[in-house]
Amino acid sequence: MPPSSVAISLRGRYYYRSGSTKIELTGIALNEFLLNKAGLTWDAMPEPKATLDDIDPASVERFLKDATAAGRMPEVGELPLQELFEKLRLIQDGQLTRAAIVLFGKDPGHFYHSLSVKLGRFANETDIRFQEVIEGNVIQSLPEILEQLERKFFIKAIRFEGIHRREDPPYPTAALREVFLNALVHRRYVSSTVQARIYDDQLVIWNEGPIPREITDLNAPHLSVPRNRLIADICFKAGYIDSWGRGIEKITTACTEHGCPAPNFEITPTGIRVTLLPKFNMPSQVTPQDGNSQGQVTAPVTGSVGAQLGPSGTPVTPQVTPQVAAILQAVSNGSKSRGELQQAAGIKDREHFRKAYIKPLLEEGVIEPTIPEKPNSRLQKYRLTEKGICLLQSESER
Repeated sequence: MPPSSVAISLRGRYYYRSGSTKIELTGIALNEFLLNKAGLTWDAMPEPKATLDDIDPASVERFLKDATAAGRMPEVGELPLQELFEKLRLIQDGQLTRAAIVLFGKDPGHFYHSLSVKLGRFANETDIRFQEVIEGNVIQSLPEILEQLERKFFIKAIRFEGIHRREDPPYPTAALREVFLNALVHRRYVSSTVQARIYDDQLVIWNEGPIPREITDLNAPHLSVPRNRLIADICFKAGYIDSWGRGIEKITTACTEHGCPAPNFEITPTGIRVTLLPKFNMPSQVTPQDGNSQGQVTAPVTGSVGAQLGPSGTPVTPQVTPQVAAILQAVSNGSKSRGELQQAAGIKDREHFRKAYIKPLLEEGVIEPTIPEKPNSRLQKYRLTEKGICLLQSESER
């Protein structure tokens, strides 16, 4: 028997069949089902409380600039805002749609309370170090998410090619951009927030809501079936997405080219979970990179310059910590003993200082002993190498 083109209830209840299983539809899922049967989506519905005064002109201007650069929208010239939104189908029957508020609203959270994106830095499943909550419309949120991750949550790796310093992020920006774009475009805006948990060795993004029934396997080639068609169309016109259902392929390719392991995409009973694996692990004691935030517990970033290897075997060095910077500054004024460097770094434990600082700095070739043939000499001192001088100069320019 072919499926009905309209929703049919049985004693006031609605059901759908998944394989051989009959499942009752309730709540948000029922609302989505009824809208889809009517050829509508949540974002295309009118928002009667909203007016053009609720639209952020800067977000509209940014969209127009991006759409012009992408070449996916006909010339609109200096159209008034109302005519522009009518042309984009963001005004229906004289009323702004929900999509207009989500995409361009000054304060979309005033209308819908689950619009935020939560970023949390975790040491383990229960120990959260600090967090940020991104609030705003879609046009504003994506660049802010990427900026917050770059500025507060990630530690870049430092490596040297000759005398040139190179910085590598743990995750490729292209993959992060694609993951969060898909989360913003395809999310349920009436339920939970998008959440990203950043650990030492993985980044897990969770988005509430089932995948469309037309898609049976996320990892197999599939058509683009957006949950929010109007939002997706605007993001396509702006050049943010391509509407070919290639998001997973693009994320995987970006990770592979960056030297990261392949990401994992998982369909859960309540939503979709994407797990990205980094090019190198980050210290669990990482703190916000621009200082403490109110109400956040921080701990010093300790440890060495690092001795991890990238995919090609090239040594990579995590961002220089305050203790390492103090050591480099001290030894830049002339050769220094182990005790003098330990005092400059403010480290009390001698053995910890030797293992966590002196040894890695020697192995990285940042410093060298003045008496290499007698490493344990009581007269031993340390001086900067050419690589150490370059590193110190780079840090002073930051």
